[in-house]
Amino acid sequence: MIVELPDTTTSAISKALVKVREEGGAVALGRVLTLIISSAGETDEAAIEAANDASREHPMRVIVLSTEEGESRLDAEIRVGGDAGASEVVVLHASGDAASDPESLVTALLLPDAPVVVWWPGEAPDDPHASPLGRIAQRRITDAAAADDPVAALGRLGRHYTPGDTDFAWTRLTLWRAQLASALDQPPYEPITAVRVTGSSDSPSTELLAAWLRLQLRVDVDLTVKQPGDGPNGIHHVELERASGVIRLSRDAGGVAVLTQPGQPLHEIALPRRSLRDCLAEELRRLDPDELFGEVVRTEGASA
Repeated sequence: MIVELPDTTTSAISKALVKVREEGGAVALGRVLTLIISSAGETDEAAIEAANDASREHPMRVIVLSTEEGESRLDAEIRVGGDAGASEVVVLHASGDAASDPESLVTALLLPDAPVVVWWPGEAPDDPHASPLGRIAQRRITDAAAADDPVAALGRLGRHYTPGDTDFAWTRLTLWRAQLASALDQPPYEPITAVRVTGSSDSPSTELLAAWLRLQLRVDVDLTVKQPGDGPNGIHHVELERASGVIRLSRDAGGVAVLTQPGQPLHEIALPRRSLRDCLAEELRRLDPDELFGEVVRTEGASA
């Protein structure tokens, strides 16, 4: 069900939320957090769909704030039931002066005594924590891959990093990090003497993976960057060299990875590119700062 509220106010939206809950029997008590999705221009329906899917694991209130220039006006819609997954979605279209104070627009709509998470699915502020929405959030999620220059965006995040910041470039590495850690957890337990990482130039995850390996293994990393279209998207392969030979994890365009280890048969592993829903659901599982990400992204920011 979708309730349209043209040319409205935050007070009217709050009253409409209460009325929708009373008429539909929905309750807010089961909501564990408020997720704010911030975008400029058109409403990001892909982000809303990802939030609806993630809400089945994390029941929440989703506030979508879309801002643009023009005359001062606030339009809204409330989505519940089949149009909102296990959440309730409030979509705000603000323009002109009505869009000048994002914090005031959303404050009256936050769930009481519940954590606040802000997600910028597109271009994000250089310093998310210092932004109007970032100041009220425990967690701030960006996606450097959506920026015009993904690697530069990641560098800016590293220089401005504040505990509670995270980026989907890091979340997309979870499966890669797990597979590499598992391979190194097998004998022989020899030190790594060289590391080689290859990936696309528009993949901030490739940069973060190289920084993580450099930090964890205390060894220089040879990073090879290829132009988009020259091989699969994102990370292409990782090679870890030690005395007994080379461990190589490579992924093809179909999302299947091949793990090569000395003295062992080839292993094919499902390593698909992660969806927005998967990344968002993972980040919402923890609301405390990701200290390892902070250490890695600061290293990346210092070198950018």
